[in-house]
Amino acid sequence: MLKKNDIRIRDPFILPDSKTKTYYLYGTTDENVWKGKGTGFNVYKSKDLENWEGPYSAFRPAESFWADHHFWAPEVHLYNEKYYMFASFKAENQCRGTQVLIADQPQGPFTPLTDEPITPRNWECLDGTLYVDDTEQPWLIFCHEWLQVQDGEICVIKLSKDLRTAISDPVLLFKASEAKWTVPAHDQNYVTDGPFLYQTKKGELLMLWSSGGKNGYAIGVSYSQTGNITGPWIHHEQELFQKDGGHGMLFHTFDGQLMLTIHSPNQTPNERPEFFQMKEDINGLIKKEANNHTGKY
Repeated sequence: MLKKNDIRIRDPFILPDSKTKTYYLYGTTDENVWKGKGTGFNVYKSKDLENWEGPYSAFRPAESFWADHHFWAPEVHLYNEKYYMFASFKAENQCRGTQVLIADQPQGPFTPLTDEPITPRNWECLDGTLYVDDTEQPWLIFCHEWLQVQDGEICVIKLSKDLRTAISDPVLLFKASEAKWTVPAHDQNYVTDGPFLYQTKKGELLMLWSSGGKNGYAIGVSYSQTGNITGPWIHHEQELFQKDGGHGMLFHTFDGQLMLTIHSPNQTPNERPEFFQMKEDINGLIKKEANNHTGKY
């Protein structure tokens, strides 16, 4: 069995599988995160968020797969009784994009749903996440990278019900510099990373996303004024997580506790998954305490 400090991972994503009462942990798991040929994605599983089994192979590319490096930030959603992985990939002389993959079970193996990414092929894109609205319409929320636009953007496209194609043009939701907590990096460019959608008990639609803050890599929270994915989006002035950790997502444990997972620190190769208990508040989400419990969830 592994503890969380034994697992090197960036961009952690938890899928609680109610069928087996098992938590599946996905993320950027290649040893060569930034350089060299991509290997694929591993997955870990746990019954209590403390003791982990793995790694297991969730995805390994076929020789014909279009991308060969920067295999980043997989997340897995149960949708129409199948498991769909959304992940970022890159190839030489091709723009980075979000590819959709599919499997019959959360451990995989995942295979590409289509031959190409679902994000615009002439855009540098990453960190696509799935959101299904109240009408059961699926959307892809993703980052248009600062590498191409300087002031990183978060955009949305409408997807076909089978998740194979985009059926609308991209819509710009906001730019990184619009939030008061962000600071520029990379020669005065603003970063957008890791959007994740969460609907509160009161029906408010929130978005977690990461950028550079005054104390390093950080997570902010924005909310839709209309409750719709197209916004307009308003940004909380203070970060949710302020220092040296980011790319967060929210999930509920099997006993109903709301949890945040992030990677921290943000330095390779020291990244580890971290868990925090959360609660909903009239003003948004409030971090409670580090997950140092001894009981099982």
